[in-house]
Amino acid sequence: MRVTNKPVILASTSPRRKELLTLAGVDFTVVPSPAEEPEPDYGELPAAYAARMARLKAAPVAAAHPGAVVIGADSVVAVGGTILGKPRDAADARRMLSLLSGCTHQVVTGCAVFGLGDDPEIFTVSTDVAMTVLSEAAIAAYVATGEPLDKAGAYAIQGRAAAFITEIHGSYTNVVGLPLAEVMRHVRPLAHSTS
Repeated sequence: MRVTNKPVILASTSPRRKELLTLAGVDFTVVPSPAEEPEPDYGELPAAYAARMARLKAAPVAAAHPGAVVIGADSVVAVGGTILGKPRDAADARRMLSLLSGCTHQVVTGCAVFGLGDDPEIFTVSTDVAMTVLSEAAIAAYVATGEPLDKAGAYAIQGRAAAFITEIHGSYTNVVGLPLAEVMRHVRPLAHSTS
């Protein structure tokens, strides 16, 4: 386990990632990454894409804050090798949920930790998630709530979609957006939140 007393920066504005790091007692600040998120390359595997995106997000923040430990992350949902990012619109969200209905899929989060050594530490965590069969009416009702529209794979396990999940194999926090145990194994800050 690495131990650092450097300031910790989360290169993400995700409320879920902020909540998870706070739950772990980490004292950190948020610096949004300016990086764009390109589409996956042709044939790129989900883990490779998630790792590439995490590094892409964290790198500019780390360059601007060389004295800090910077954590970047990117989560994707994959079904049958197909990467599902955030839906473009309600119709795309319905398409994604139809693909996931009745299937076991993978949630893969890539993490990049800069500032612990000369090179960033890059790793991925994958969790298998089984979803119940969803009727068209159930999908339409869920999409109408607006919750799926900014979520990878068009669902939030910590939200209303919790009722759709029948089994999980692996890290729950990974599905929420940050594999907390694995991140904390890489960096355990001495500075903890006092709140």
